[in-house]
Amino acid sequence: MSQNTEPQREAMADVDAANADCGPDPIKIGLLSPLSPPGDPVAGVLVARGARLGAEYVREEGIAGGRGVRLIMRDDQFSAAAEGMQRSVVGEVAKLAMIDGVTGILGQWHLRTAPFAAALCDKIGVPMFVENGHSAVTASGYRTIFRTYFSIADRVPLMLDFFAEQGFRRLGLLVADTVFGLETADTIERYGQDRHGMEILRFDFPQETTTDVRDQLRKIADFKPDAIVNDAVVRTNYMIINQAAELGLRSGIPMMVTFGFPMRSADFWREAGKAGNGIMWPATRYRPSWQGMTEIGRWFTERYTQRYGTFPPDTSLSAFTDVTLFARAVAMAGSDRWEAVIEALESAEFPTWRGPVRFERGAGHWHHSPPELQIMQYQKVDQSFDEAAVVYPRSLADAPYLAPGELG
Repeated sequence: MSQNTEPQREAMADVDAANADCGPDPIKIGLLSPLSPPGDPVAGVLVARGARLGAEYVREEGIAGGRGVRLIMRDDQFSAAAEGMQRSVVGEVAKLAMIDGVTGILGQWHLRTAPFAAALCDKIGVPMFVENGHSAVTASGYRTIFRTYFSIADRVPLMLDFFAEQGFRRLGLLVADTVFGLETADTIERYGQDRHGMEILRFDFPQETTTDVRDQLRKIADFKPDAIVNDAVVRTNYMIINQAAELGLRSGIPMMVTFGFPMRSADFWREAGKAGNGIMWPATRYRPSWQGMTEIGRWFTERYTQRYGTFPPDTSLSAFTDVTLFARAVAMAGSDRWEAVIEALESAEFPTWRGPVRFERGAGHWHHSPPELQIMQYQKVDQSFDEAAVVYPRSLADAPYLAPGELG
């Protein structure tokens, strides 16, 4: 069973603070996120922070007809050590829906658990927002599943269309054997070959046990790629960057990573050092200097920065957004019933940090309203993510892409 960890205490402190002011007859929203190993408990903390601010926004702005929000948080890793992550998440979904009686659920972080949570939510009938990029979760066409975050199917075309515009046709691909890594790599191979005729040399490796990919990097170097795609996750993502630098590859071969960990600038430069210069990644149009932030977005970023001392990551932003969407849907429906909330989410346009969103049953994005994406690049050592260049697409770019030999 899950232990009382420091992240768990931190997350629950935010939940308790939000609930202290929830008032009579609150809307009950379930948070289903990792708070202990083998999951990533930091994600649970970030979800709790965003949800707390969502509850505060609902209360202060009166968007639910005067009703507040009560958060009910469960560790989706509660029984993972004994029976596995998938069984654990299913059990916690059932508790939130059938025992806690929540109006909706949000906070799924791990791609390996989200499909199981989504399938049960759809079977039971409870609406759920997903905070990760698993492409099939919304593409399955579930009646009850929604998303405002971007998926793997959204980011891969952006990455490879950028490579194609640069004339890159040969890619070296290093893949951690997580659900995220494998799904991303499979999508890269399909899209790259079918759309752009790319040649891809791929190496998969075990995420948990691998400490050395130098042999794979040497083979990729012999392949003479136009770029390397670093499709690893926590720990091995930095391992690839640093071992590529050790072999001299960072000075001559561009590298793109597949998720936005470089946006945590202080951590990135501490772990990657000078080898991080030139790294590219797909990201939403979301940072302090972006002028397109709506009033809701400014409220959130200012409150988060004031309370936690940093600009909020998009994990917290998604949780905040989804709490406010549930509250607006309940107010519109005039009911906490699951079916009424789902019908409201499908029938209207809702304000968010980036403008209005709708949840349609489209073939491309079923119940999924992704943000606009861009490719970012660090072009000088120790840049903050707000200083990083936007290099693609051209309509959003604020600087040209720089090859390794052109970097500051």
